[in-house]
Amino acid sequence: MEIKGKIALVTGGATGIGRAIVDALAEAGATVAIVARNLERAQAAANEVNGATAYAADVVDETQVNAAFEAIVKAHGRLDVLVNNSGVTRDGLVLRMSDAQWDEVVDTNLKGVFHCCRAAARTLLKQKSGRIVNVSSVVGVMGNPGQANYVASKAGVIGLTKSLGKELATKNILVNCVTPAAANTEIFAQMKAEHIEYMRSKIPMGRFVEVDEIAALVCWLASEDCSFSTGAVFDISGGRATY
Repeated sequence: MEIKGKIALVTGGATGIGRAIVDALAEAGATVAIVARNLERAQAAANEVNGATAYAADVVDETQVNAAFEAIVKAHGRLDVLVNNSGVTRDGLVLRMSDAQWDEVVDTNLKGVFHCCRAAARTLLKQKSGRIVNVSSVVGVMGNPGQANYVASKAGVIGLTKSLGKELATKNILVNCVTPAAANTEIFAQMKAEHIEYMRSKIPMGRFVEVDEIAALVCWLASEDCSFSTGAVFDISGGRATY
């Protein structure tokens, strides 16, 4: 894929889906900057990836986001790709969900994406080129009981992607999102076993998506080979989505 020599920033790139995306981008020839709240974990991941660097930022905090983006552009001279992958879940039924549970998830999963997209767009517009890939979820399309906060945040990411894609469509900046089914990552530790089994039972292919499968799709969307898709939603749900 045409991504060699590109500078890519991946939020939440220290573990799980994010780490798989970091590995795929690096293998394709990109130089990757890993942004995470925990600098120690980000640095540990960067040490295992050729040429990768680590930066600390909580995507909920606009000041931290702007500082990280500015540091990356200063270090590399440019930014070509943003992958918004950071996310959390705090499951619970709506009637029992606290404001804190709602706010934490929506702030991280949606407001954080907004902060990063805005910061990236400032640089990409100056360069008149770039790619933004947002990691949403199939539940943002289909819904899921017990995850109203997570579902709402991921549906919001889809809406943000569609709008920003249209805003930047004539600027050679493509904005797309992927909607994977659940993958067996650290986020499963925050869920009950019965909920995990419920999610698997909804996937017609009968298994969870592999992180490398998501990474491969993200890598293509981040490359120059993706040239006429923007504001689009790319399903990778094993047949769960029915739209």
